[in-house]
Amino acid sequence: MVGLNRDMSPSSAYTNRTGRAPGRTLRALGLVLPGIARVRSQSEPYADAWHERTHRAAVEAGRRWVVLGDSMSQAIGATGPERGWVDQLLGRLGPLGADLRVVNLSATGARVPDVIEQQLPALAALPPADSTVADLVTVMVGSNDLFGRARHRDHLPHAMADLVRRLPRGSIVTTLPQPRRAARSANAVLDEAARTGHLRLVDLRTDGPDSWRGRLAADFFHPNEAGYAAITDAFEPVVRGALLPDP
Repeated sequence: MVGLNRDMSPSSAYTNRTGRAPGRTLRALGLVLPGIARVRSQSEPYADAWHERTHRAAVEAGRRWVVLGDSMSQAIGATGPERGWVDQLLGRLGPLGADLRVVNLSATGARVPDVIEQQLPALAALPPADSTVADLVTVMVGSNDLFGRARHRDHLPHAMADLVRRLPRGSIVTTLPQPRRAARSANAVLDEAARTGHLRLVDLRTDGPDSWRGRLAADFFHPNEAGYAAITDAFEPVVRGALLPDP
């Protein structure tokens, strides 16, 4: 079974990894560009840290916050896994976040199909929630599809539509800010889901950073802490709205 066993023993099927090695281009660039190699070296220890924390959080009392996605939710590029947007946002929520237990199922390198095939089954396999309130679910994914091989990019809108159909109602999903055709098509799927009330959107097209200057890690791709703070700015009002009871 994919996910976390109810006795907190490690699952043999899911450990915050996709199971794929980095692509040849990334491996080659890492040999000549130390910044890429340095940031890439974070992936294993950060995955281990989130996996351990998730095992504890899955059985603790309180409302669960289930994080799905890719390296951006692993905090790759920050100086520690606790310095990314997830924990920055948790710190900003104050009393609203006091009872949230973070169950981070994201994985570096994940594409939309990985969320569908690996992370959603891991979510479904979690122990029953110790709360009368539904899990808060956030999703940030799509960049690896967009900048990967052409077949992944071309499939992105269809994969996003499939993901939307499978996500719990009320999940919070980020749009893709990149001005590319596949991103626009995927965003159209998200816009429609938000219009019908199925999803809440963090719209990085309008509310994301207006500049990444000074906000990128040494690989010039992932955010640093300042970049994650800007992403937190976009997430915060949407998550607050989801946590506050309807009037």
